[in-house]
Amino acid sequence: MLVRLSAAIAAAALLSSGALAQDAKPTDPQIAHIAYTAGVIDVTAAKQALDKSKNKDVKAFAADMVRDHEAVNKKALALVKKLKVTPEDNDTSRTLSKNAAAKLKELSALKGAAFDKAYVDNEVAYHKAVDGALETLLIPSAGNAELKSLLQTGLKIFQGHEQHAEHLAAELK
Repeated sequence: MLVRLSAAIAAAALLSSGALAQDAKPTDPQIAHIAYTAGVIDVTAAKQALDKSKNKDVKAFAADMVRDHEAVNKKALALVKKLKVTPEDNDTSRTLSKNAAAKLKELSALKGAAFDKAYVDNEVAYHKAVDGALETLLIPSAGNAELKSLLQTGLKIFQGHEQHAEHLAAELK
């Protein structure tokens, strides 16, 4: 239930915010900001897991999240600098940040196996939502070929994260 709720919240934030309502396509600067924000959120959650978890598998997964999301965000920043594009804050990125702050607070109250399970379940839901948004909205809406390519590369990486998180979640049950 919690996983479905988290996925619903993340999907709603990504797909139904005021900035993207009424079939409006996000602009490249908005897409860049949404994608970057989503990466920062996952890095922050992973760093929380590295601090709180004692489970070696959870810590290894969190370390992978930090490494991979920081690498993609570094490429994204280099691309927007190269293209002289200023990422544009928008309702979707603000909603993502707000929901992530609430989730971090919720997770901070948990310890041990309860934290590990909640963190990994949230990672499953979050990656499902972000991967879905990349596939159905962000990649199709991207106008710049290099941005589209970076998003497609990120999607492949993040689909692997989703599978890894699902496997880990099954082990933690």
